[in-house]
Amino acid sequence: MITENLLLLWLAALPLMGSPGPATISLAATGSAFGIRPSLGYLCGIIAGTTGVLILTATGVATALLAHPVAGNILTLIAAAYILYLAWKIATAPVSPGISSRLTPESTKSAKSPESTAPDFRGGLMLAIANPKAFAAIGAVYASHHIILHSAWLNNALKLAALALVIAMVNTIWLIFGASFSRLLSSPRAGRVINIIFAVMLIVSVGFAVL
Repeated sequence: MITENLLLLWLAALPLMGSPGPATISLAATGSAFGIRPSLGYLCGIIAGTTGVLILTATGVATALLAHPVAGNILTLIAAAYILYLAWKIATAPVSPGISSRLTPESTKSAKSPESTAPDFRGGLMLAIANPKAFAAIGAVYASHHIILHSAWLNNALKLAALALVIAMVNTIWLIFGASFSRLLSSPRAGRVINIIFAVMLIVSVGFAVL
């Protein structure tokens, strides 16, 4: 019974939490523009922030926060402002054949301009916490599924662990997915086009998330 309920939770969580949204598309865009290694800090920030949203949802704080009109609007504005900045950063990231997906610490040192530096942990954390899609998706999955009925604390603990695993997995996959584009591209022009496409998708995603 526990195994079946856990599988049902994962089946519901994967499409909702792993679908395109501001955080997931930003990871793909960052991976495409900067590569996997320079983007790991941003990935960790997204995972930590989304896990924080999960904890806020489990404790009921998220419901109270989103019910407050001012707080909800502030979160939306913060997310929109940062995503616009991130989209510009990704669209203008320098593209070199065979380099963008394999940046090393040495090559990163040689490109210290703001435009060539990948988003960091703090940026990922801020976006994840202010991401309206995360609150909606996690809230829907968390409230509608139960793993154990006879123990509330164990049920909540198992749901937290199961959904934290989903958060780490889907976000890592999106980063790898985005980085795969830069690995396949040998033309700087094609790389620029891909970065701009991801930047536009990022802006569109936040529009859908806040509507």
